[in-house]
Amino acid sequence: MQDVVFIPGLLCTSELYAPQLKALRDVARCHVADHTVAASMADIATVILRHAPKTFALCGLSMGGYIAFEIMRQAPERVTRLALLDTAAKSDTPERTANRRQQVAAVEKVGFGSLAPILMPLLIHPRRLTDAPLVATIDRMTAMTGITHFARQQQAIGGRADSRPGLGAIRVPTLVLVGREDALTPVADAEDIARGIPGSTLVTVEDCGHISTLEQPEAVNRELLQWLVT
Repeated sequence: MQDVVFIPGLLCTSELYAPQLKALRDVARCHVADHTVAASMADIATVILRHAPKTFALCGLSMGGYIAFEIMRQAPERVTRLALLDTAAKSDTPERTANRRQQVAAVEKVGFGSLAPILMPLLIHPRRLTDAPLVATIDRMTAMTGITHFARQQQAIGGRADSRPGLGAIRVPTLVLVGREDALTPVADAEDIARGIPGSTLVTVEDCGHISTLEQPEAVNRELLQWLVT
């Protein structure tokens, strides 16, 4: 049985992967990394590697994907398989980095309530905005993350490196998955990653936004199971 390390996204906790942890428990030892420990991608990856198994399959969604790219730079020999869900290899534009700083300032001033109306339509498919359990899960993860960790995460994301030049060096079996209606890291970003990683598999999940693991868990579980056994 192999080890799988899951890295959550911005403002997400292990609950982001709850359906996958249940679906994979008979075929893998699943670990969810702590991505709140530092304010740079390099430092977050270093801490995750310190606590990870000697070798492992690696899965990251959104910010988790950014960290996964950093892990591949630091210790590619330890990663046996790679799954990149709803993420991008490119770095932030100056405008997007500035927007992150503005979001942190707003949250520090008035709390996460100021961001909810902005972020939720970007995170999930439009038809899921009335899905009370899904929205409640996202709200719960946001509250558990807290303002201090949110600020660290935004700093790390804004300062991340462009991972596109290193895509060709990734030689492990790689799944690139994206929701068809992902508004934050759209299909074009996934296509860029898949083109850059030799032999990678690109999967587009229909009727799905950015939080694919919770929006379409059965589709994601099916692809992750296939990724682990092939």
